[in-house]
Formats: sequence, structure tokens, C-alpha cells
Amino acid sequence: MLLSLDQVSIRYPAAAGQGERAAVDGVSFGLAQGEIGVLIGPSGCGKTSLLRAIAGLEPLAGGRVTLGEQLLGDAATGLHLAPEARRIGMVFQDYALFPHLTVAQNIAFGIAGLAKTARERRVAELLELVGLAGAGGRAPHQLSGGQQQRIALARAMAPAPRLLLLDEPFSSLDVDLRERLAQELRGILKQAGTTALFVTHDQLEAFALGDVIGVMHRGRLDQWGEAYQLYHRPATRFVADFIGHGVFTPARIVEGVGGNGPRVRTPLGDLNDVEECPVPAAFPGGECEVLLRADDIVHDDDSPVKARIERKAFRGSEFLYTLQLASGERVLAHVPSHHDHQLGEWIGIRAEVDHVVTFPREPARGDAA
Repeated sequence: MLLSLDQVSIRYPAAAGQGERAAVDGVSFGLAQGEIGVLIGPSGCGKTSLLRAIAGLEPLAGGRVTLGEQLLGDAATGLHLAPEARRIGMVFQDYALFPHLTVAQNIAFGIAGLAKTARERRVAELLELVGLAGAGGRAPHQLSGGQQQRIALARAMAPAPRLLLLDEPFSSLDVDLRERLAQELRGILKQAGTTALFVTHDQLEAFALGDVIGVMHRGRLDQWGEAYQLYHRPATRFVADFIGHGVFTPARIVEGVGGNGPRVRTPLGDLNDVEECPVPAAFPGGECEVLLRADDIVHDDDSPVKARIERKAFRGSEFLYTLQLASGERVLAHVPSHHDHQLGEWIGIRAEVDHVVTFPREPARGDAA
């Protein structure tokens, strides 16, 4: 691994007289050379604090950070390498371009020690890489927001950092531009072979960018893996709820009959693909909750299971329906947009679940915990 975090913790002063609070608590993960990692989670979960600690802008309260063979920080010994000695580049939310310098001068800012010819060659290479060849003489304000972000990226990459950190660099851009730039950024980083760690709260950005994604929750890393794993094999209930559209439905794991394996009994019928689910004895009485994603629910007029449309959101090629079963449970369903049913209408649905994911049943509201 190029970047390695081992049980990293970060603490900030709490309210007066209340000591310290943990912004990051015992986080461990690694990034290989040339890999792009993404940290995702709600506001206040600790992802930006973790990025700042890797950059050397926050001291470690626990654990250690290693980059290649170099130890950057170790709470046990008090080692804290200065930010400027880490050879880590950083791209911020607000671009932080110098308005009085040209585009080329902005990119060259961190490589002033190079000879003039080498500096000009490096600037030209980076302008070509980010798709802005010929824009070196322009002022930053003459560029669009997306172009300014690419210049900020080029400036961070100019000194050839060992690691590039990006803190929600697209947050000030509109949604459509963000997703397109995320895909472009991935192409740029892969072409350059740059190892990068990206922070965002946007799932589409995370999926478009990351080779590996970490979901943070209340200062902890709930799961670190590929997007497919996070979506289909969430490690915690929070990850299952945070990634994608879905609901948790009461269910029961029951033993199969006639030599068949266990199955999950749900209000929509039995689910059979349960090889990776716990055995019935894992939950009291087999009682659990099953995760049903919107793409697990199929509109089928011939199905005996009916549900009433409570809400619908138009998504262009599809609707996102919120449906209520006669038993009272709610599910979500992606339905092609030419199936334009009315609110209150009953439609047939069935479950097609390739990856059955179960969790302990939570107490109903008002019940004792």
C-alpha cells in the first residue's frame, strides 16, 4: 500500500469544561499506488478532518499514517511531519486560484524552483492533460467554474505529489456539471497514474470516481470497499441506508424443506438466494429485517401481490414509486416512466432480489430499546 492509516483518531475541544470530542475514531484503510479512493458520508462524519490529518493540517490523537516507506505521523511517539515535507497535493472546494496570476502562472506556482524551460514544459503538459491547452495566458476569471477546477487540479499535480487529496472540489458547481467533471477527473488521474483520496457527500461523484469507497459515520469507517460491495453487500445498517434507495422490511429466516436451504419470508413472498445470509438461529426466532432496494421491486400486473402508489418522483427514464402494501409495509420501486400510474392506484409488484441482505430487527418506535 502507498497510503496506510492504522487506527487513526482525531480529537477537538468540546464545549467548555467537557474535555474533547472524537471527530475521527480508530479509522484504518489503505490505498495502493495509482488507486483512487473516496470518503463519503453525511456532514460532520469526520471525512474532511481525516483528509486534513493526512495532509498534516491536524495532529493525530491516536494511530499512525504512513506514505510509502515514510511515517508521516505517529501519535504514540508524537511524530508529526510538517505538511510541506509530505509531498502531498491538495485541491480545495473554492479552487483558491490567484486572481492576479495567469492560468500558466497559477499552475507553475508550486514549481518555481525548476529551470524556466522545465517549468514551461511541465505547465504545457498539465494544460494538455486537463484539456485546456492554449489557455495558459488567460486569467482565472475568464474561465468557467469547471475549467477553474481543472486548473486547480493541474496546479496541485504540478510538483508531482506522491498523493493528491481533494476536499469536495465540485461542491460549488451544478449537479450535471459535477457528475461529468467527476468522470473527467478520474480519466485525468488515471492517465497520470496519480494516487488520490477524494472527499464528497455525493454518491454519484463517489461512484464515478472511486476504485474503492469508504463510508464514514460518526467518526468511524463503517465499510471500505468497491462500490458494488457497498451497494449489494453493505456491512452495516447505516451503509445500507445511506447508499442507494431502499427500505428495511420485517422478515423471518426459516429453514428450507426437502433439503433446500433456508429462505427469507417477506410480505412480498419468500426470497431464496440466501447463501450469504445468517442462519435462522442468528436472530431470535429468525426475526430480522431485509433490505429491499428500489431495483429489487419489479412492476408486474400479473403478480398477486398488490401495492398502492403513495408518492412518485419523475426521473426522466423512470419513476421512483413509494408503495404501500395491504399489510402496511412500504417499499420503493424504479418503474419505467411510460408506466405512468396515478397516486392511490394499486399495482402488482414482485421481488427479484439477487443479493439478500438481512439485519437484526429494530424495536418499533415507542418500544423499549
